[in-house]
Amino acid sequence: MRRLLLLSFVMVLTLLQHAYAQSKTVTGKVTDQKTSQALPGVAVIVKGTSIGTTTNTDGSYTINVPAANSKLVFRFIGYQTVEREVGNAQSLNISLSIDDKQLEEVVVIAYGTADKGSFTGSASQIKTEKIANRPVTNVVNAIAGQAAGVQTNTSSGQPGAEPDIRIRGIGSYSSSNDPLYVVDGVPYSGSISNISTDDIDNISILKDASSSALYGARAANGVIMITTKKGKSGRSQINVKVSQGFSERAIPEYERVNAYEYYPLVWEARRNAISGGKDDAAANQRATNEVKGLLGYNPFNVPDNEIVGTDGKINPDARLLYEDDLDWFDPITRNGSRSDYALNYSGGNDKSDYYVSLGYLNEKGFVIKSDYERITGRVNINSQTTDWLKTGLNISGTMTESEQANASGSSSYVNPFFFARNIGPIYPVYAHDPTTGAYLLDDKGDRIFDYGNLSSLGLPSRGSDASVGRHVVAETMLNDNLFRRNALSARTYGEIKFLKDFKFTTNLSVDISNYRASEYDNNQVGDGAPAGRASRTNTTTTSYNVNQLLNYAKSFDKHYVEVLVGHENYNLEYNYLYGMRQEVIAEGNTELGNFTTTNSLDSYTREYRTEGYFSRLNYTFDDKYTFSSSYRRDGSSRFFEDVRWGDFWSVGASWRLDREDFLSLPDWVDMLKVRASYGEVGNDAIGTYYGYQALYDLGYNNALEPGFLQASLASNELQWESNNTFDVGVDFNIFGRFNGSVEYFNRISENLLFEVPLPLSSGVLTRFENVGTLYNRGVELHAVADVIKGTDFNWTLDLNWTKYKNQFTKLPEKSPEIINGTKKVKEGQSIYDYWLRDWYGVDPATGNGVYRAETFDESNTYVLNGDTVTTSANNAKYHYAGTAIPDFSGGITNTFSYKDLSLSVLLTYQVGGKVYDAAYAGLMDAGTEGGALHKDILNRWQKPGDVTDVPRMDLVAAGHYNAASDRWLIDASYLNIRSVNMSYNLPENLSSKLFVQRLSVFASGENLALFSKRKGMNVNQSYTGVTSNVYAPARVYTLGLNVTL
Repeated sequence: MRRLLLLSFVMVLTLLQHAYAQSKTVTGKVTDQKTSQALPGVAVIVKGTSIGTTTNTDGSYTINVPAANSKLVFRFIGYQTVEREVGNAQSLNISLSIDDKQLEEVVVIAYGTADKGSFTGSASQIKTEKIANRPVTNVVNAIAGQAAGVQTNTSSGQPGAEPDIRIRGIGSYSSSNDPLYVVDGVPYSGSISNISTDDIDNISILKDASSSALYGARAANGVIMITTKKGKSGRSQINVKVSQGFSERAIPEYERVNAYEYYPLVWEARRNAISGGKDDAAANQRATNEVKGLLGYNPFNVPDNEIVGTDGKINPDARLLYEDDLDWFDPITRNGSRSDYALNYSGGNDKSDYYVSLGYLNEKGFVIKSDYERITGRVNINSQTTDWLKTGLNISGTMTESEQANASGSSSYVNPFFFARNIGPIYPVYAHDPTTGAYLLDDKGDRIFDYGNLSSLGLPSRGSDASVGRHVVAETMLNDNLFRRNALSARTYGEIKFLKDFKFTTNLSVDISNYRASEYDNNQVGDGAPAGRASRTNTTTTSYNVNQLLNYAKSFDKHYVEVLVGHENYNLEYNYLYGMRQEVIAEGNTELGNFTTTNSLDSYTREYRTEGYFSRLNYTFDDKYTFSSSYRRDGSSRFFEDVRWGDFWSVGASWRLDREDFLSLPDWVDMLKVRASYGEVGNDAIGTYYGYQALYDLGYNNALEPGFLQASLASNELQWESNNTFDVGVDFNIFGRFNGSVEYFNRISENLLFEVPLPLSSGVLTRFENVGTLYNRGVELHAVADVIKGTDFNWTLDLNWTKYKNQFTKLPEKSPEIINGTKKVKEGQSIYDYWLRDWYGVDPATGNGVYRAETFDESNTYVLNGDTVTTSANNAKYHYAGTAIPDFSGGITNTFSYKDLSLSVLLTYQVGGKVYDAAYAGLMDAGTEGGALHKDILNRWQKPGDVTDVPRMDLVAAGHYNAASDRWLIDASYLNIRSVNMSYNLPENLSSKLFVQRLSVFASGENLALFSKRKGMNVNQSYTGVTSNVYAPARVYTLGLNVTL
C-alpha cells in the first residue's frame, strides 16, 4: 500500500508537469494605483497556460512567455484582476486598483461561501497560517484557543489521541455533543486525525442557526467546515516541509512523600487506629512492631521492628537499600520523538488547478509502547472543462498504525499513570535481596521484576493497597495493544452554468474506514495470567453522500439576490466483528488460532440513513441591508416513520451602518455592522440506531438451551433533540488597525433524551423519552489589533473571550433529580454543577474529619463552633458546591515580526469554575496500606490544638475522611503557554542563489507551560471537571525547514 501511494504520487507529478519553450522574457513592476507602493506576491500568469510567477518584495517580476500574442494576467487578493497583451513589449509595469468587494473576507458556510461584510450568521475562521508549522497531529488541537465560543480539552496526551471539542456550551445530556464535521463541502464520517494539517487551507466554525441550519438534524452542536488545499494559478511549485523534534511530559507529577516520610505516616495511621488519635505508649509500641507487617517491605538497612521508633520518627540510621529503583515512572517513560515530512506539488492556470501531496508522521510518546505512525496522500484536481462546465476530483488516503499504553483514565493495574502514581514509595520495580539490596537475577543474568508476591524467592508481599501480584512495567512490555486504520475518502463534483445566472452542482463523496485492533494479555502476570489471552476487533465504516444544488445569483441596480435549492442523501454502514480466546499454545504467536478456548465472539451491522431537502435565500439591498433565510426538511432512519421527518430553519439580517450617509460616523470607523439571527437545528445522534424498535440481547440460555433477553422497549415517539438559537452581534473595524466582533447567543435545547423509569412489570427498568430542556446563554468577544504597524517591525494582538451559563429548565416528572457521580441534575442547575458532601474541616481537638450533618445521630453527630457536624460520611449533608463551567475562557495570540523574522505566541486561559481532583483525592488516603501519599498529607493533624484541613492518619476512620466531598474541589483557573512558533524567511536575493523560490526555517513548541492551582493536576482534562489517571499531555519541541521550489 505504501509503495502504491508513492508510485501514484510520482505518476501524478509526471502527468501534471508541463514543458514549454522559452521564447521571450518580460520584466516589470506591479504597484498600488492609489499609493504607488510596490505589491509583493502578485500572481503573474500567462493566460491559458500553467506558466506563472509572483512579484518579489519590491513588486518586480520576470517571466518567460511563449509568444508575442500572449496575454499576462495579474491577480492579487483585494485588487481587481488586470489582463495585458505582451505584444512587442520587453517590460510591462502594472498598477492595480483596490476591489472593495474582494476586500470582504469570504466565509465558508453550508453549501457555499458568503461575504463576511454582509454575512448574517456567526462563524469563526482559522486560516492555514495559524496552524502552519505547529507540531499537532489533530486539527482540533490546532483550534484550541483560536476561536471564541469554542472549547477543547486535552483528555489524553497519547500520540494520535483525538480531543473533544464543544461549541457554545453543552447542548445535550444523553446524546452526542460533538459537532458535525464537513470536509470540502460534504459531511465526513471518518476520524478527523486522518486529515493532515499540512493539507488544510481553511477552517470555518459555524456557531448559530443562520450559518448551519442547512445541515438540519445534525447541526445542533455546531459545524466545523474544513477546506483542503488546491492549486493556484501561476507557475507549478513543489513545497517540502521537514521537521524533527522531541517530546516530554508537559504537566509534572503530583508531589508525593518519599520513603523516609512514608513509613512514619503509616506508623501514625496504625497507632491512631489503636488509640483513637491519642498518644498512648502501648499503641506506639504496637505500631512500631506492626508497621512493617502492614506494608510488607522493609527497604531500609535496619531491622523490621526498628524502622520507626515509638516516638513515630524514622530511625536516624536508616538508609535505603535500593534508592535508585523506587521511581516507577522512570522505567515506563522515555524521551519521545516526532518526525514529520510533507511534500506537495501544485499549480494551475485559468482553466485548471491541481494539488498533490504526500505526508509521513512518526510520533513516539514519552511512555513506552505508545507510538503513532501515519501516511497520508491527497490528489485534488479541478478543471474548467468548458465555459459552462467545471469538474473536480479530490481523493485522499490515510494509513495509521499505533501502539497504545493503557492510560485511558481508569484505575486499571495496567494503566501506567494509575499504577506508577499510586504505588507506595517503598516498593521497587525489580526484585532485591532483602538483606543487601542487591538485584536478584534470573538464569540469563537479567533482573527479575518484582510482582509483590514472590514468596518463592523469599520475598514478602506488598501491602494490600500496593497492587499485589501486578506489575505495570512488566505487563506493558509483555502485552500488546496494536491498532491499525486504513481510510479512503473521495469527493467529486460537476458544476454547470446556464442561463447566465444559474448554476447546478452535484457532489458525490465516499468515505471508507477499516479499523483493526490486536490485543494480547501475557500469560506471566496480570489479567491474562496464567493462560494468556488475545482478542481481535475489526470494524469497517462505509458512508456515501450525494447532493444536488441549484444556485441562482443575480445583481441588478442596488439589488443582489441569491437562491439555493438542494437535495441530499447520506448512507452509513458500520460492521463490527470481535473475538477473544485464551490459553496460549505456542509462545510468541498471538493469533487467535494459537489459543484453545473461545471466551467471546460477536458481530453486528448498523445502518444509518438521512434524506434532506433544503433551500436558502439571501437578499442584499444597496450593499447595506441583507436578509437571509434557510429551510431544511430532514428524515432520519433512527426514528419511527410517523416522526421521522422534521423541519429546521433560520432567518437572519445584517445592516452595514458604516455605509449610511445619515449616520455621519467618524472617519476612523472603517466598518460597522449589526446582525441578528434565529433558527432551529437538530441532533439525531441519540446513541441508538434503532430506538423505535424493541431490542433483544442474544446468547442467554437456560441450562443448555439458547435464548434471548429483552433489552429495551420500542419507543415510537422518540425523535431528535432540537436547538433553538438566537444570536445578535456587532462587527467592527476602526482606525484601520482594529477589528473584531461582540456577540450574544441564547441556545435552547429541547426534547432532550432522558431515561425514564418504567414499572417492573415491563421487563426493563427504563426507556428513553424526549422530555428535557436546557439553555446555554453567553457572550463572545473577538478582537484583532495591529498594535504596531511599521515598515520593519509589526505587532498584532488577537484575543477571544467567552462567558456562558448553562441551566436546565425542564426534567422528566418521574425523575426530577438525577444524580450522576459528582453531579446532580435538577431544574435551575447546570449540567456540570457539583452535588457533594459538605466538608466542614478538621476538629482541632480530635483530628477527625467532619462534615455538616444531614440529621442528628448521637453515635456520630455533635456541635462544633455552633454547627452540627458528623464524623460519618453516611450522615453527611449534600449540597451544590460549584460548577465545572468556568466564569470565562479564551485565547490570546501575539504575533511579532521584524523584517524576515516572526514570532507567534498563543496563550489559552480559563478563569473560575472548579475541578474535582479525583487523582489528588486518591493520594490523600489517611489509611493507606501501601498506596502513595501526596506531600499535603504532611500537614495532617497530629495533636490536640492543631489547626489544619488534613485529618489525622487513621487506618480505621480514613474511609469516612476520604469520601467524595467538596474537600476535593479546587479552582479550575489556568494559563497555558499553548504554542510558540518562530520562523525566519531567507531573503529572496539569497534564496534565489540556492535556486529556490522560498526557504524558511522554524522552531515550534507546544504545551510549553501550564500554570494552575495545583502541581500535577491536568485542569483541562475533562468538561465534567473530574480528573483521572489519563496519559498526561505532551510538551513538544520541533525544528523544521520549509522549502518551495
